[in-house]
Amino acid sequence: MNQTAQPSNAPEPASPFAAPPQQQEIPLALVRGQPVLEIPQDLYIPPDALEVILDAFEGPLDLLLYLIRRQNLDILDIPIAEITRQYVDYIEMMREMKLELAAEYLVMAAILAEIKSRLLLPRPPAEEGGEADPRAELVRRLQEYERFKQAAEDIDALPRQERDFALAHVVSDERNVVRLPPPVDLRELLLAFRDVMRRAELHGHHAIQRETLNVRSRMSDMLATLGDGSFHRFESLFDLREGRLGVVVTFLAMLELAKEQLIEIVQEVALAPIYLKSLALANPDAA
Repeated sequence: MNQTAQPSNAPEPASPFAAPPQQQEIPLALVRGQPVLEIPQDLYIPPDALEVILDAFEGPLDLLLYLIRRQNLDILDIPIAEITRQYVDYIEMMREMKLELAAEYLVMAAILAEIKSRLLLPRPPAEEGGEADPRAELVRRLQEYERFKQAAEDIDALPRQERDFALAHVVSDERNVVRLPPPVDLRELLLAFRDVMRRAELHGHHAIQRETLNVRSRMSDMLATLGDGSFHRFESLFDLREGRLGVVVTFLAMLELAKEQLIEIVQEVALAPIYLKSLALANPDAA
């Protein structure tokens, strides 16, 4: 018994390959946020609405060199007729666009026309070998201009400050400032000596025999005391037990050593303590 297959209402299985997305048409413009896909039929475009930006040339030689290099022509064998036609077409195009032309462009057009006419005019056989090529002067000017232009481009390609690189400025707040102690005023030295003399009067001694004091020997003793290289206070170099005579001898020895630049006498500020330091270690020849 034959059975007729009934159509199934079950949904067909989805294809494992998804349909590729449809690319949307790019609108010509957006007007008030709405895309415009076609140009309106009643749209009016003024004749001067189209603005064409041409390559900027620095002069007629630059334009001629551009026309020659664009067609890979030999600069020593310029086809004057074709180059003149292209040059004049460019001039006419600039005029139609109402662009201002420098007078030198028109002068070059006249020069090209003259060279073209001289090449087209027949010459007598006797003068064919005697007359120079009318293009020679133009070729010389073009070669000279090309050299200068290439040199300018090479210079412009060099790294330029503030365009390709910037200088790094490092400011350091920490500065190693060497502060030299100010020189001691003689008045300050005499005042300190007066204070030592006053203290020396307060001390008496009962030596039966007084030792002979000598300035030169006291200088040697003072250098030995200052031989450690450190600063010593002014008052510490006096022995008050020696009395006024010992204080005077020590002070004279101190002045003599300072005169011979064997010691250094320093004071931070006025009325501050006075310090002495030996210079014999730093300058052994002076000793």
